[in-house]
Amino acid sequence: MSRAVALIDGEHYPPVVRFALDSLRREHDVVAAAFIGGTEKVDATASEDVYGLPVVRGADARAAVLKALERFAPDVLVDLSDEPILSAADRFTLASLALARGVAYQGADFTFEPPSAECATITATLAIIGTGKRVGKTAVSAYVARSLAARGRKVVVLAMGRGGPAQPEVIRGDKVALTTEDLLALAAKGAHAASDNYEDAVMSRVPTVGCRRCGGGLAGQTFFSNVPEGARLADTLSRELIMLEGSGAAIPPVHADASLLVVGARQGVPYVRDYFGPYRLMRADGVIIAGAEQPLVEPEALHALVSSIRRIREDVPLALTTFRPKPLADIAGARVFFATTAPPLLLETLRAHLEETCGCQVVAASTALSDRAALRADLRAHAGSFDLLLTELKAAAIDVVAAAGAEVGVPTVLCDNEPVTLGGDGLDAMIDRAYRLAQERHRLRSS
Repeated sequence: MSRAVALIDGEHYPPVVRFALDSLRREHDVVAAAFIGGTEKVDATASEDVYGLPVVRGADARAAVLKALERFAPDVLVDLSDEPILSAADRFTLASLALARGVAYQGADFTFEPPSAECATITATLAIIGTGKRVGKTAVSAYVARSLAARGRKVVVLAMGRGGPAQPEVIRGDKVALTTEDLLALAAKGAHAASDNYEDAVMSRVPTVGCRRCGGGLAGQTFFSNVPEGARLADTLSRELIMLEGSGAAIPPVHADASLLVVGARQGVPYVRDYFGPYRLMRADGVIIAGAEQPLVEPEALHALVSSIRRIREDVPLALTTFRPKPLADIAGARVFFATTAPPLLLETLRAHLEETCGCQVVAASTALSDRAALRADLRAHAGSFDLLLTELKAAAIDVVAAAGAEVGVPTVLCDNEPVTLGGDGLDAMIDRAYRLAQERHRLRSS
């Protein structure tokens, strides 16, 4: 039987709680109760004699649950409380505490299971996960991989995407530099040639294993994926570290020795404070706030976001960053059409950066890279005004942008999104720390 800690409150008459506990014992080994508040039907100091088992108390519900988790190491928390002692938001907070420790959280009409690691690798692993789509997770992953490779570390990226391959495949980004012509050929064969695994291989220049997934749960569990098979393939490449790249808010179903969390600054406080935002924070060894600049986010909103993170994880390393486009080829002197997934608010900043650092003229730009119809309309509207296409390797980069260029004889240059640290704990120092943690924890689980 699974070990259970029951969550009880003083709004229920103690004999009724004991009745429920007796019923619960038919399914679980109930080892303790966490008293989470309420005085209407019980004395606030009611103890083991009242409920017939050890009772854990704290300054509030969160403190009581934390003490119970640490003291009794249950398999499941069973919530026998009710409103008004716990709101729905409170329950998500307690569920996050449980799931972060691998403990299930069960109530009268819900059960939250901790996202499962379907396999563990023989190689150390570092996960890079996010609070949602378009927060810059793949750009961060590529930067981390490049940085570690530059330090002589042997890294492989395991990417899972909503457009990944049917069978896990290896792209030797360290040996073969994929061109837009290569990617167009892949697209012609039916591949999503702008999927994360191609972006990782092109931008990081390290081996990349591409996988696919479909569906994502509240806490990041994937519905279907071939990621475990991809992890076993990555394990055969004799690398020092497998980087597990999440997809949207989904978390790779592979054991992670260390984790970095990428939070979109524009998403705001709810993405870290509410639902399973706290769960993602609790499992992170470092937090990267991406897009932390005006006009994307005002200083007051950014301060509120940082404060919310600190309330949940006071001591976690935190870096404030943004991204700047970096073409993979010389575009000096070119008249450029720039395609990006960046928010329209940032377009003029990116245009100025490209013209200043690359010596080009950005004659037109589109932020509709993930909207094929709008992107085609933008390309048609500016036809003839540009002699080079510059695009991020995302969404419709190949099947629309590069294909349009090939049709009229205009070259397409791919563009990286390079993180720029704006404040907080340095991104490079965070990467080094995460690598060390992954190796240390890997040694412990392998011994």
